[in-house]
Amino acid sequence: MPTLPIRNAFSIDVEDYFQVSALAPHFPRQTWDQQPCRVERNVDRMLVMLDDTDSKATFFTLGWVAERYPAMVKRIVAAGHELASHGYGHQRASDLSRTEFSEDIRHAKTILEDLSGRSVVGYRAPSFSIGENNLWALDTLGEAGYQYSSSIYPIRHDHYGMPNAPRFAFKPDDSKALLELPATTIRLLNRNFPAAGGGYFRLLPYRLSCWSITRVNQSDNQPCIFYCHPWEIDPDQPRPSGMKLKTRFRHYVNLGKTESKLRNLLADFSWGRIDEIFLGKTN
Repeated sequence: MPTLPIRNAFSIDVEDYFQVSALAPHFPRQTWDQQPCRVERNVDRMLVMLDDTDSKATFFTLGWVAERYPAMVKRIVAAGHELASHGYGHQRASDLSRTEFSEDIRHAKTILEDLSGRSVVGYRAPSFSIGENNLWALDTLGEAGYQYSSSIYPIRHDHYGMPNAPRFAFKPDDSKALLELPATTIRLLNRNFPAAGGGYFRLLPYRLSCWSITRVNQSDNQPCIFYCHPWEIDPDQPRPSGMKLKTRFRHYVNLGKTESKLRNLLADFSWGRIDEIFLGKTN
């Protein structure tokens, strides 16, 4: 009997362009309500892409966004996708005290559950901001009723990363309630390299992403966890002046090509929700 292909997890971090951590100097938090929002139209485009390929996904959604676009939240759930938490206001977990973090994740969970009428069991920290120095955040998530986190990236990066973390699903020490699901990496030359999407997917050739996912599926016999953002398919988003060259390159590189690459990726592999693939939940 032929072996069915591994179903990978497709995830979307639902935030608007002005909420990206690297652009914080150009879009202060107190001005967010004054910025032209583009998240709803971009999420709707992503819902069409997913529907066209009969794919399901997990939407890690900011409470701030959900409050302003409740109809969008309902469309996500009505289409059969998982609604999960990205915190309330896109504050890095590493910038918050334990009390502040607990308040943030509980507030976001309440908003999402009230709007959707569904239990929210998953969380992703903004900018993968859980690492060696704040592993207490995983315990706090379990205490708040979350069943899994996808907040650790086992790579070296100038803004985040925990390269010594396990590459695949693991239970943190002494944790009985929470499963950590790291973003996908490939192991080459005794080092982990990113294979989970984001800016790397936009920058690198599409065939390299395909090779990486296939390698993890076949060599490691593991499902991949891929992520992207609604603003990554929006080349017409506002571009503030005075931005550092490195930041400008990272944020805007190949935005005009990303939608077609994502469509190819959705067609070339089998994709599902994180809670179904890793927790065995059914819609």
